[in-house]
Amino acid sequence: MASAFPHQPPVTHAPRKQTNIVVDRDEPADVLQVLSSESAQEILATLKSGPRAASEIAKSVNQSVQNVSYHLDRLCEAELITAIDTWYSEKGREMTVYALATEQLVVQFDDSYD
Repeated sequence: MASAFPHQPPVTHAPRKQTNIVVDRDEPADVLQVLSSESAQEILATLKSGPRAASEIAKSVNQSVQNVSYHLDRLCEAELITAIDTWYSEKGREMTVYALATEQLVVQFDDSYD
């Protein structure tokens, strides 16, 4: 019997072209700390191919859903990814769909201390 819920309807999402990260002495760049995690990097690489739910990402990077969810939260807080839609599992459970928030990250160093 087919599920009454849409499993993975198509989503349209256009990430920002570029995000600039400015590194200076007075204000740490939290996004760099988030990016220092190998798990976060694997998640970003997975999302490069398109939006996915946490369970799909976990399967792709061979990690637990709990670990992936932790990194997804941190990546969202750093505005590197964004929740773009909700899909439903075959059992009717809501699944948040994540996508990259930006195509490129540019790290700049503050030059006000020259």
